[in-house]
Amino acid sequence: MKGWRYTLGFVVLCAGLLFVLFKGFGRNPHEVPFMMKGKPAPDFGLRALDSGEKVSLADLKGRPVVINFWASWCGPCRVEHPVLEWGARQYGSQAVFLGVVFQDTDDNARGFLQQYGASFPQLVDPRSRMALDYGVAGVPETYFIDPNGIIRGKHVGPIDPQTLALRIQELSTPSAPTEAARK
Repeated sequence: MKGWRYTLGFVVLCAGLLFVLFKGFGRNPHEVPFMMKGKPAPDFGLRALDSGEKVSLADLKGRPVVINFWASWCGPCRVEHPVLEWGARQYGSQAVFLGVVFQDTDDNARGFLQQYGASFPQLVDPRSRMALDYGVAGVPETYFIDPNGIIRGKHVGPIDPQTLALRIQELSTPSAPTEAARK
């Protein structure tokens, strides 16, 4: 009788483990569940690293915006940066590109940009307040905001040229009104 309970317990445990594994496999790790999708992007007012000029999301309303959080100490950011440089040159007339320095020093960020290029504005986020507002968990992370200021998506990890092009194309297609946008 006791052996039967152990066998049943083992079968239930294995079934539970298989269920968890089944649910986890087949998903794209760059498509992290994202609670802010379809919601208004949090406004910000940050200074540009090179000029000190203030940049705010409110000033960019009416234009799609691509925001990339990065750091000089981030290896994947080094891989991704040339893609963003290409994207800013290729699609800069269709979307505003912004970089946000994440938990880094201004000097280290400037050194990184001297080495890898800086064809779009880079913003300084003191105390990571903007990153917290956007729910940044690590770098690199890229956010896509439509002309109405609604977050249309997020990409975790280094973005490739095809994904970047697709996301920018999606920003130019009208989205269904969200509950937050209707208010």
